[in-house]
Amino acid sequence: MVSTALRKTGGEDVEGGVGLTALLVAAARAIETHRLDSLAQDVYAEHFVRAAPACAGWPVRIGEVPDGDTNPLWGRFARYFGLRTRVLDDFLLSSVHSGGARQVVLLGAGLDSRAFRLDWPADCAIFELDREGVLAFKHRVLAGLAATPRATRVPVPTDLRGDWVTALTGAGFDPAVPSVWLAEGLLFYLPGAAETFLIETVDRLTTPGSALAFEVKLEPDLLEYRTSPLYVATNRQIGIDLLTLFDREPRPDSAGALAAMGWSTSVRTPFEFSREHGRGPLPEPNDALEGNRWVFATRPRT
Repeated sequence: MVSTALRKTGGEDVEGGVGLTALLVAAARAIETHRLDSLAQDVYAEHFVRAAPACAGWPVRIGEVPDGDTNPLWGRFARYFGLRTRVLDDFLLSSVHSGGARQVVLLGAGLDSRAFRLDWPADCAIFELDREGVLAFKHRVLAGLAATPRATRVPVPTDLRGDWVTALTGAGFDPAVPSVWLAEGLLFYLPGAAETFLIETVDRLTTPGSALAFEVKLEPDLLEYRTSPLYVATNRQIGIDLLTLFDREPRPDSAGALAAMGWSTSVRTPFEFSREHGRGPLPEPNDALEGNRWVFATRPRT
């Protein structure tokens, strides 16, 4: 069953600022789940949306959106999150089932329900790192559903701007055991120095056979896309101004840094996966997704 270690609070930490974006992703996953051609299934996502007063009126099915898939937010952007969920699900499961990792670390886990919905080996441990309020909100919703994790789930209340390494190792993470790490939709919000520290720390805490996936944006100036339909719709329809939340410092070359440390890396565009799956966003003019890249890295065993 869900751990009862977290204190029960309201959803305040997921109803403002960066926390609200976790609910946006949950709504997108709910919409994806109910599609006939769904790429990813998350039966818990709509319950997170319904439990947060800030999301009153948000859709959880594309049929609830008057302009359907032509809506830049609930159509194209939500489809992006559905595609991202599927691609990262596949990477994590491959790293565990084929790569042999037995520890999964979700950095900035938000409302991620992978511990409950994916097919994990029984001896796998899922570490979820996020602020206490976010994890407490998630716990409250999942406990109300009597949700049962499919592997050992370890919530780690911590702020990634603080000493999260001590919190993680104190929760039982073993650097000597192969692990797979995920920073999904996280690095956009961190200063460049914090991103560099995170990447270097993952390298320090991993052993050969480990893996890492993360998302970056390569635009030299995010404000060039301030009139993008995707950003405009997100701000107007649900009040999330992503450009005020993203850190606009020059971004480090984290994929290059990993390669220099001996990792094998692959940098892909989301559009490549759209074409592979036959579903998902494709390039368009003034595209806020143009600079998005998904980075996959493995630490070779030899």
